[in-house]
Amino acid sequence: MRFLSVNLNAVLVELDDLAQTLALLASLRAEPIAGVEELVPAARTILVSFRPAAISAAALAREIGQRSLDARETRIDKRIEIPVRYTGEDLAEVAGLLGITPEEVVRRHTGSDYTVAFTGFAPGFAYLAGGHPSLNVPRRAVPRTRIPAGAVGLAGSFSGVYPQASPGGWQIIGVTDAPMWDLARETPALLQPGDTVRFVDVTASEVSLPVAAQIATAPVPAAIEGGCAFEVRAAGLQALWQDHGRHGQAKQGVSASGAMDQRALQAANRLAGNASDTACIEIAYGGFQFACRGEAVIAVTGADGPLMLTRADGAQWPLPRHQPVALADGDIVTLGEPAAGIRSYLAVRGGFAIAPVLGSCSTDTLARIGPPALAAGDVLPVRAVASGAVVGTPEAAPVDLPTVHEEVVLDIVLGPRTDWFTADAVERLCSQPWLVTPQSNRVGIRLAGEQALVRANPSELPSEGTARGSIQVPPSGQPVLFLADHPLTGGYPVIASIATHHLDRAGQIPVNARIRFQPIAGQGSGLGPVEL
Repeated sequence: MRFLSVNLNAVLVELDDLAQTLALLASLRAEPIAGVEELVPAARTILVSFRPAAISAAALAREIGQRSLDARETRIDKRIEIPVRYTGEDLAEVAGLLGITPEEVVRRHTGSDYTVAFTGFAPGFAYLAGGHPSLNVPRRAVPRTRIPAGAVGLAGSFSGVYPQASPGGWQIIGVTDAPMWDLARETPALLQPGDTVRFVDVTASEVSLPVAAQIATAPVPAAIEGGCAFEVRAAGLQALWQDHGRHGQAKQGVSASGAMDQRALQAANRLAGNASDTACIEIAYGGFQFACRGEAVIAVTGADGPLMLTRADGAQWPLPRHQPVALADGDIVTLGEPAAGIRSYLAVRGGFAIAPVLGSCSTDTLARIGPPALAAGDVLPVRAVASGAVVGTPEAAPVDLPTVHEEVVLDIVLGPRTDWFTADAVERLCSQPWLVTPQSNRVGIRLAGEQALVRANPSELPSEGTARGSIQVPPSGQPVLFLADHPLTGGYPVIASIATHHLDRAGQIPVNARIRFQPIAGQGSGLGPVEL
């Protein structure tokens, strides 16, 4: 085994092959290690997230290093056929890479069984091993910003089906209407590790394929009669439900998501007298307005921007952030454009009456799991205030929130794939500023630098787990900084990760800001790489 630093709370365990990876995974699931919070298996690695207060990285490596690689998970296998129309936009390019005709690509893709090795990237996305050995092609040099739902693709030696529209770098050879992920099913993911899969060519068939199921979301309940509710007058650029996140769901291919600025979420709830992980409204770039029906106590934290109250009689005055504010029936609250930071958090005493999905109210914009984004006209009922819900005292506003006027410095931990890049590239990562492009969102920040990062190792990296804060570098050399809604796995090397104490800060960086990365001493977990 080889242990690689990922961040202050994560390590990557590298093994020889998929069989060893699945054996170690079975052992860690059968006999969990205290302090381990999440396991993300991939082709030859397992990403292990842990609580540093419960176990050190060195102790974790010793514990894992003693595990046998002979264990196997027991499950009931099943065989699934997936009908495919082989009309993918990369089919001809794949044929050219392999030196065969497109028809031969289809024949080879449909001529063998596949096995679900592991899940990741997105809910319902399964990495399918096996098939014809010649179907081994690299990912695209520049990943697409949108691949349609049902797209059937190749990457390295794996095949896979995109459960829904998302960014991605796989070579697309076809499309299916078979739903890969459906929360209405008892087991949402169609494909589970160990299943046998066969692709069937229906390109010329007249048979009508099943319609892909829509991703189920939690409905926003109607207003509670006689209680308090907020009526959304304007939603702004983006207003989402967010809480602590959907942790512990990696086995289903589901990432945590959650608030981009966790400390701001906790502060808003603390001020409103709620539990720290109660769902709040995360508002990006202001422009949000609501009317209060009934009486309520709110708190707004996060970004620094104007907050205005308009009373029912038309009188107006500014409201303070970072302290509890009492609202009367008919009051209208407006959040303006932030001067620093970009995301505000609105909490209400008692919490909003919103139904969770897979244990969380967070909206995952990549996986499309959770309640829908808020829109003008929505009515948001407020739960009754629990006994003992005491509001907090005013708190100091956060200092040094990111703006477009000054470089934003972020601490980073180098690894796990720093050695895949030239020494000049590693130096350049930290010496030149990186522009935050408009193609940035909750999934990640796409960065642009004057000089691209050059790889020393041109090989195709087998897919491996990625953590929030990972700085992944596609062949273009322009990095992508993964944020809350990032995919669980990726196929481009991660040169470094944002240190855990700067993740909230990263979630407040505006478009067109410039970032400078600063390596921290001690290299995070303190692991080398370490060989066992």
